[in-house]
Amino acid sequence: MTDFSAIDTSKEAGFSDFVQLLKPRVMSLVVFTALVGLIVAPVPVHPFIAFTSILFIALGGGASGALNMWYDADIDRIMRRTAGRPIPAGRIAGGEALGFGLALSLLSCLMLGLAANWFAGAFLAFTIFFYAVVYTMWLKRLTPQNIVIGGAAGAFPPMIGWAVATGGVSLESLLMFALIFVWTPPHFWALALFMKDDYSKAGVPMLTVTHGRPTTRKHILAYTLLLAPVALSLAFTSIGGPTYLVAAILLNAWFILGAVQIARRSEAAAEADGYKAEKAFFRFSLAYLFLHFGALMVEESLHAFALGGW
Repeated sequence: MTDFSAIDTSKEAGFSDFVQLLKPRVMSLVVFTALVGLIVAPVPVHPFIAFTSILFIALGGGASGALNMWYDADIDRIMRRTAGRPIPAGRIAGGEALGFGLALSLLSCLMLGLAANWFAGAFLAFTIFFYAVVYTMWLKRLTPQNIVIGGAAGAFPPMIGWAVATGGVSLESLLMFALIFVWTPPHFWALALFMKDDYSKAGVPMLTVTHGRPTTRKHILAYTLLLAPVALSLAFTSIGGPTYLVAAILLNAWFILGAVQIARRSEAAAEADGYKAEKAFFRFSLAYLFLHFGALMVEESLHAFALGGW
């Protein structure tokens, strides 16, 4: 738990500091996947409702980020990658971040319920709870499976977008969830391969810390192999098609080749070249997810064109 007395809050917070609390990079993934889930759903949504719904989903994602930064301020001070965040850097007090996160959580869930439907609003509330409490407060510091289980929080947004349109859940939304859920471990473990010292110093039981890098490399390959059939299966649903299938085949072939390369590398070789392959795999993992969901949007555009929707 954060020791706020050890944090210097004498510096004045600016607008950009509160934006940083929202984790805008993570929010971009939340917004994009939620938007895709909404667009590919079989029920049309009025543009204004769609816009406001995505806005409130984004605020909910930002609320999760603020609550995460509030709770993790103590370990953020230790980790080089996160030491400059607003709370450990002393620009925002912990109480301010907590209040900000709670206020945004309440506002985003209530407004999404009013703008779209209460199922979507409740789903967003559950997602915030899962990320802030189940992952951040419980799993992150407890088990090396923190990313595996906690990754569900980042996989819910396309289901929320789908729920905005349909008011429920379907096979398609579950498969979009599964795509992000299975993608999360190799994505974060690749980062952990070249950030191990940070997690070790902070006492976070990342797989690289508890089981070592060689084991982590094998796990990355295993999850990448599990990911491919999940990604490909979307092509054979109502939201998939040949364009998505071709994209998924190429992306997963490339991803598997990268995972195989990482699994075969020795620590000496990786350290000697500055973990170039691991860093390249991590960067590609970001493009991998965006391109899969982008391909789903292309399929939806083609379906609309074929049906005379343009």
